[in-house]
Amino acid sequence: MIETSRLDALFEPNGVIVAGASPHPGRFGTVALHNLLRSGYRGRVFATSREGGEIMGVPTVLSVDELPDGAADLVLVCTPHSVNVELLHACGRKGVKAAFVAAAGYAEAGEEGQRWELELIEAAEEAGILLAGPNGQGLVSTPAQLCAQIVAPFPPAGSIGVASQSGNLSSAFMNYAKQTGVGLSRAVSVGNGPVVTVLDYLDYYAQDEATSTCLAYMESVPDAEHFIARVKAITARKPLVVLKGGVTAAGQRAATSHTGALASDDVVFSAACRQAGITRVDSVEEAFEVAATFATQPLPTGPNVVVLTTAGGVGVLTADAIAETSLRLVPLADDLRAGIDALLPPRWSKNNPVDTAAGETRDTVPALMQLIAEHEFVDAMIFLGIGIQSNQGEMMKTGEFYPEHGLERIVEYHERQDRRYAEAAASISEATGKPILIATELAQTMPDNPGPAVVRQTGRFCYPSSIRAVRALDHAYRYRRYLDSRRSPSADRAARTLMHEH
Repeated sequence: MIETSRLDALFEPNGVIVAGASPHPGRFGTVALHNLLRSGYRGRVFATSREGGEIMGVPTVLSVDELPDGAADLVLVCTPHSVNVELLHACGRKGVKAAFVAAAGYAEAGEEGQRWELELIEAAEEAGILLAGPNGQGLVSTPAQLCAQIVAPFPPAGSIGVASQSGNLSSAFMNYAKQTGVGLSRAVSVGNGPVVTVLDYLDYYAQDEATSTCLAYMESVPDAEHFIARVKAITARKPLVVLKGGVTAAGQRAATSHTGALASDDVVFSAACRQAGITRVDSVEEAFEVAATFATQPLPTGPNVVVLTTAGGVGVLTADAIAETSLRLVPLADDLRAGIDALLPPRWSKNNPVDTAAGETRDTVPALMQLIAEHEFVDAMIFLGIGIQSNQGEMMKTGEFYPEHGLERIVEYHERQDRRYAEAAASISEATGKPILIATELAQTMPDNPGPAVVRQTGRFCYPSSIRAVRALDHAYRYRRYLDSRRSPSADRAARTLMHEH
């Protein structure tokens, strides 16, 4: 277990050395140097290169020994394993506190690689350097504008902290952050992680003011009891979303060749998740969407959901989805039904889902959101139908009759309405402390539509389907129930019994 303050050298370094830069633009070291400079990192940047000279405006040196003492906390190691032991010793002499080793060919490569990894660990310990990696793609820290990695992209700033045993999945979460606008605080490709593990990063995120939600991809849990004890301290403070690889025999073999990890028994892992309050998910998409929900929405205090929709069919499907979860499609209270009656024509659905039946006027939807969210028997709301008006406006704009015939005014009205719906959902949710999730397929099919676009501008996630919104909300409610029941030992006993049986 690593003292969390030592990870400051990774995520908040005062300077960075890129070891292994080259005039050749395709080398990992050169890519890492570019990404570091491109992200706007405010600390000092140094680089070593066998060729010497200047790369992207940074003068390089042949050896770390040529650099000033104490000028950098972090070294990003993109050099081959044959030189890395001596490199770490040299960095230790210069006061470097942490090394992220991107180089591969260690434990994941077999017995010889395992010996090299042990030598690397020993060298880091002797040099007083925290060893991250090896066999990782790097890390990002948006509060420090730090992109110390050999892959793109650099995600927008946000409050999701990512720790992934797969570099590609770390990148995938960053790509989703860029697509959706729900940003990250920190992200790290853990690599083999013989020293700094996934749990060490999660411990750091749990205490990190910039992080509100933890997101992890894991391939191994070597000690279930130890895992539960540490994770409980994390989930008591912040939600933790976990995607697990190696759940089948084929996946376990792949995990071993990927990071040298020994994938754990999936039944035991599932029991550990239930006992420790982990939100376990089944896909990359679900992992990011649930983490984005935790990061941008308040937790529901109860299961009662109202679905507000301007389109009937998708409301029916959403009701079906809710019936399969721990959520409840709450019957409308008499006073709430009367209030809705005053805002909609008689043809509205008279039930939950609240189907406006195309009866909304300029102020109807925001007024309905306010009325429903403020009701004491409602814990959460899902709004469906945003972007439909703007979609019609887009068709008008691309036709031969625009902008004459009054179409320009109609288009502006449609787009203005969708913007109002997104802004109202965010402001009402904030005022009431209740989650209001917005879902539309346009989030994927037409992301520039003013409906989903403004949802992103409000800092919230626009769900690409109502089914996925329901699933995310269900996870949020289940985590809330876990927090509320932490004092009850019954759930812990049941999960612990299942673990021992396996």
